Amino acid sequence: MAFYLNGNRLPEGIGFTDAEGNSFPANWLNLSTEEEKNSVGITWVADPESVDSRFYWDTDLPKALDDKTETVDGKEYITKGLKSNFVAQVKDTAGKLLNATDWMVIRKTERSVDIPAETVAKRAAIVAEANRLETAINATTTVEALIEVLNAQNWSE
Repeated sequence: MAFYLNGNRLPEGIGFTDAEGNSFPANWLNLSTEEEKNSVGITWVADPESVDSRFYWDTDLPKALDDKTETVDGKEYITKGLKSNFVAQVKDTAGKLLNATDWMVIRKTERSVDIPAETVAKRAAIVAEANRLETAINATTTVEALIEVLNAQNWSE
């Protein structure tokens, strides 16, 4: 929230002059009543809503969901959209969660040592959640739907 006079923000703790040339001391905004501020033409304006910069450039300006391919001087450039970025994040998360037990899979392959059933189930759940999320992310058509999918992640341990 901030004070404004004639469309200009008034920083608190700094003196100012109105359009008629009247000077006000640095502490006037803090000491004056609402009526006194109104009589000078000072308004109290709410700060704009903050947006989640992972999904929006600005209020009412969402980032692109899909990849965009552009050709500049004969060279093709791809700008990744939200879907590609979040699918990559899901794969990274799954990989990190699986990493802790990868050695058991290698041991099973190299020496035929069984993997505990609990670990097999845990790994299957991680892969299933990654697959579910990737499918759901790719099926979204709006940023709001993408946010809902991401808020419903379930990487239960």
